[in-house]
Amino acid sequence: MSAQMNGDGTEGSQSVVRTGLGVIAIAVILDVFFVLVFASSGRSQHGEVSSIEGTFATAWPFLLALLLSWVLSFAWRRPFAMLRSGLPIWLGTVALGMLFRVWFTTGGAPLPFVLVATGTLGVSLIGWRAIAALIKVLRSRRKQA
Repeated sequence: MSAQMNGDGTEGSQSVVRTGLGVIAIAVILDVFFVLVFASSGRSQHGEVSSIEGTFATAWPFLLALLLSWVLSFAWRRPFAMLRSGLPIWLGTVALGMLFRVWFTTGGAPLPFVLVATGTLGVSLIGWRAIAALIKVLRSRRKQA
């Protein structure tokens, strides 16, 4: 990927980007990882048994929402961009994930859970992109020096 990154994690308008499958795969894997960490940590906070099946049972509404958010936001075009991809992925994952959880599970969506999910998923889904943008900026500054 040869794109100029702005400080906000978006790519500069001067470059044409063809995002490789490897870059897209890394972004998807990181997003899935953080949704699974969110589900797993929530289960452990509530004293539920840690298991792959249990984690998936908790995570699937949010994983489905993550997938739909990726598709609806065209995130594969700029998977590392905080605002262009990270923001809609985060908001879509929380909103659709809560809807799927309420409609298709017995989990419900009490306000404290919605707030914790919003904060946790926001920090993780946008946070790793912010770290990637910071690394990109620091590397470009090092090359210029």
